[in-house]
Amino acid sequence: MTDDDLLKLDNQLCHRFYSVSNALTRAYRPLLQKMDITYPQYLVLLALWEHKQLTISALVDKCRIDAGALTLILKKLEQKGYLAITPSTLDKRVKQVVLTGKGSAARNDAAEIPKALLCHIKNLSMDELQMLTGLIDKLYCDLTHS
Repeated sequence: MTDDDLLKLDNQLCHRFYSVSNALTRAYRPLLQKMDITYPQYLVLLALWEHKQLTISALVDKCRIDAGALTLILKKLEQKGYLAITPSTLDKRVKQVVLTGKGSAARNDAAEIPKALLCHIKNLSMDELQMLTGLIDKLYCDLTHS
């Protein structure tokens, strides 16, 4: 591949990921509308539904969202009544994020979202989606050196 080829937009892996990321976010938007949440807020709720209670730093790691952006997301979710943020009983500097009753109940509303999203994906089999997931995870590890 020549230097000219390397600089063609169609040859950029990053452009493909950017485009797919935007398309996924747009596909989720109507699915999340009923819950009045954004895609990043959905990621936080997914982590909390799985773990019930997490520190803010654990949420940063699990959701892969910048701490500053996560703080804003948590404030919005707290305002909407989905979660509460409380100081840890062991260390007041550490904040625990816990689901409220509304946040726990929202899990039922969200149960159909992954299935509804899969309806949009017609050109990939489940095996291909699992392979793609594995490849993306490998790429993420390479880029983050983790």
